[in-house]
Amino acid sequence: MTTATTSTNADPAELHKFSELAHRWWDPESEFKPLHQINPLRLEWIDRHAAVRGKRTIDIGCGGGILSESMAAKGADVTGIDLSDKALGVARLHLYESGQKVDYRKIAAEDMAAAEPETFDVVTCMEMLEHVPDPASTVKAAARLAKPGGHVFFSTLNRNPKSYLFAVIGAEYILGLLPRGTHEYARFIKPSELARFARDAGLMVEEVIGMTYNPITQVYALGRDTDVNYLVRCRKPA
Repeated sequence: MTTATTSTNADPAELHKFSELAHRWWDPESEFKPLHQINPLRLEWIDRHAAVRGKRTIDIGCGGGILSESMAAKGADVTGIDLSDKALGVARLHLYESGQKVDYRKIAAEDMAAAEPETFDVVTCMEMLEHVPDPASTVKAAARLAKPGGHVFFSTLNRNPKSYLFAVIGAEYILGLLPRGTHEYARFIKPSELARFARDAGLMVEEVIGMTYNPITQVYALGRDTDVNYLVRCRKPA
């Protein structure tokens, strides 16, 4: 389903960048390899806290559908939203291969929140906030989409010298884990800032947890180190 959008909280350059790579989204050895590697970890974390089976779930900034499909495979009733026609096209096409069912829509989070407020038991917004001009607006939309008592999950990149070294210099230029120019350091978000966005949107912050990468073992893990990648788990008051 394609829906018109009136929201301006999107960067055309960012949409173009990921649209140009969309055809490689489901190649586990492509530029999206890190997403394939971290997906089981983030899926388990989300499911452990929200038990997604049978839950109405929305994935904001779903891209090619890696997380959306995996939640559907867990039994969730999933809607995936994005503003990239190419990414959504790839996501819809992959459903024929996977046999999963996901309702993909071209619509901004803010517009979806205006159209269907308090509709979803689970809201996810992963690896997206650092790519939009106004992340606080996206967080507010995520909060509005959640039902009272619903779960809201975010992940993004911290902003400090270590994150610049690891996420930009290391991941993009040295290790080649991501295409050069994937991230703009100035848009990285400190955990304290994201927590404030969440609280201002009426959410309760229940957990902030880090995600680390070991370049030797090529293994991602969740833990206390939030210096680079981190995830935030919130709840909307019932």
